[in-house]
Amino acid sequence: MGRLGPWTPTTVEERLDRMESLAEIRQLPYRYALALDSRDMDAVADLFVPDVRVGRDESGRAALRRWYTEAMRASRTTIHQVTNHIVDFDDADRARGVVYCRDQLERPSTGQWEVGELQYWDDYLRVDGEWCFRRRKFHRWYLADALSRPAHGTGVNDGSDPLGARQLPESFPTWAPYWETADSHSRHARTD
Repeated sequence: MGRLGPWTPTTVEERLDRMESLAEIRQLPYRYALALDSRDMDAVADLFVPDVRVGRDESGRAALRRWYTEAMRASRTTIHQVTNHIVDFDDADRARGVVYCRDQLERPSTGQWEVGELQYWDDYLRVDGEWCFRRRKFHRWYLADALSRPAHGTGVNDGSDPLGARQLPESFPTWAPYWETADSHSRHARTD
């Protein structure tokens, strides 16, 4: 697999298209952050495929707009700072990505700020010539009071965040095997 995923363009036109596609895909998380922070739920919904799945029983941008409108009321103010973004192309019209983000949330009831670190695991799809999110999976290292030193998993799925998250770093498929190997190596080193 190459540095841009398993799909390798074979023509100059395909290579140029992949470069333009990469630029367009990289705009999606930035536009998502701006739309969330400005509470522009129409803009958030428009970043997703028209038939986006929302929960188990709904689909479509209107359903997604309603869901985000409700979810974002849990925080008065948000600041999403998008950083690392890895993109892998599966073919000319499908890609996957991992996006790092530092977020800050102001709680409306207390005015207190929380700070967190998270990742989005994205699937992208080109629809009618435009790149969209097909799906975003939300993973979090922590979410803690801005004045606290966060412990592993602080604030993850404790009800303080409207978005359910998968715990990082345990969500990485390579995490458990790495530590299993390390534990095995440590046991072996102690017996030598």
